[in-house]
Amino acid sequence: MAEHVIVVRSGPTAYELEGRIRGTLDVPLAPEGVAAADQAAAELAALRDGRTIASLSTATDAASTETAAVIARSLGLRARPVPGMDNLDQGLWQGLRVEDIRQKQPRLHRQWQENPWSIAPPEGESLDEVCDRLGDALEKIVRRHGGLVVVVVPPPLDRLVHWLVSGEAPVDLWTPTTGPLVSTLPLGAQWRSDRRPVPVG
Repeated sequence: MAEHVIVVRSGPTAYELEGRIRGTLDVPLAPEGVAAADQAAAELAALRDGRTIASLSTATDAASTETAAVIARSLGLRARPVPGMDNLDQGLWQGLRVEDIRQKQPRLHRQWQENPWSIAPPEGESLDEVCDRLGDALEKIVRRHGGLVVVVVPPPLDRLVHWLVSGEAPVDLWTPTTGPLVSTLPLGAQWRSDRRPVPVG
């Protein structure tokens, strides 16, 4: 079983830079995103410090696979796409700015802000559905490999990975992520049991 999960947030696309909801739309890295991927690769090289990275898994969207490819080339790894780690499908909200939704659908916007577990975006995916598939994908990765494992995922899915792996509660999923690109997470106690309990939102 893995000792730590290293979470890499994919570099930004034009959508993140414009404040738009990307969801499952396949948008390539912006120039700033390519620079962020280079930075993530350098941080991973320093974090590794002679230890072996057992696996590099990535979501299948363009920004994540491009970020993972930069890391793979830099560290001599092979990136493996994992569809279960794909981003939250935000349905008809994808491509819109958060401000657009606040103005056009104020009730849904307020409900999503106050309790996102209680609704799903129109024609989109609920957080329960996302966490079910994401938890299954992460469980296979951490139980298959020892040592360090790296996962590359888009925002805001990185926040859900933090929660599922280490119990760190996710904040507003629409707030732009400004934290570190690379985070090392110890496995929570639930991963040491025979069955991973599903967190309750």
